[in-house]
Amino acid sequence: MAGELPFESPLVKLREKIQELEQFGNEKGIDFSEEIARLEERYKQLEQEIYSNISPSQKMHLARHHQRPTSLDLISLIFEDFIELHGDRLFGDDLAVVGGLAKLSGVPVTVLGQQRGKDTKDNIARFFGSAHPEGFRKALRLMHQADKFGRPIITFIDTKGAYPGITAEERGQSEAIARNLLEMARLRVPVICVVIGEGGSGGALALGVGNRVLMLENAIYSAISPNGAASILWKDASKADQAAEAMRITAQDLLEMEVIEEIVPEPKGGAHRDYETTASAIKDGLIRHLEELTVMNPDELVEDRYRKFRKIGEFAEGTPKENPVQVEESIIDSSLVGND
Repeated sequence: MAGELPFESPLVKLREKIQELEQFGNEKGIDFSEEIARLEERYKQLEQEIYSNISPSQKMHLARHHQRPTSLDLISLIFEDFIELHGDRLFGDDLAVVGGLAKLSGVPVTVLGQQRGKDTKDNIARFFGSAHPEGFRKALRLMHQADKFGRPIITFIDTKGAYPGITAEERGQSEAIARNLLEMARLRVPVICVVIGEGGSGGALALGVGNRVLMLENAIYSAISPNGAASILWKDASKADQAAEAMRITAQDLLEMEVIEEIVPEPKGGAHRDYETTASAIKDGLIRHLEELTVMNPDELVEDRYRKFRKIGEFAEGTPKENPVQVEESIIDSSLVGND
């Protein structure tokens, strides 16, 4: 297994034992088929146990896996006739954001995505998928173009966050993100967003205001990265695993909270194990949701998008008996209010 994570080590060791037994049998001419069959059965059981009980912190590491498919990987497998377009017409071309024209099963669409690098040199050129203002403005330019010509918009989200350096601040990082949020809310064409890896902070949301938001099974999506949360809460970024466990950042959590509409299944072991199967599952979801959205008129699409985000954060208060500490605090608060 290439690029295995620590929690996968029992599988790696068992697979090595199977391979060693096969090699020894071939060299010595000994039949170990029964022993190998038993080990293969044990491997399947162990694989099921591990991958059916992945913790949020383990999902975080899967979402960040260096071999996980990038936006360009998925675009090449899902769409036909992709033509990449460059530049924001204001400053330059940010390689952390890719976008252009394509066809989804024959339907013309505009595709956008945050792009990580494949190696160190590529990652440096693409700022590890963290966009500068010109990246967000390039995305907005292409979205306005799609809106003008009535093309649905599909975005792939995969970033730890917007680029945090001084160069980005000098060129108006916060304004660029805020502008995208405002303008995406007003788009009069269908917008479908897919979180394919890590969706972090405003950098993710700047491409995430859609009628439908889908997430790969092992992706994560949060208002701040687990590392950033750990730095704030415990003054120690190395406690990112602990933060991930507490933040409810997995696809399952976000579906329950109605932040997303659908979880896209991944191959066993993660999307990096099988790009084609992952891309096929995403494509099926895109086609299905696009069919639902294309029957809406422009005003209905805007209203649908508004309702989706307006309902996020709704909650029902529990009864005081559920938490004695809250009961005591509420009594104290009430007495203070009464004294005023």
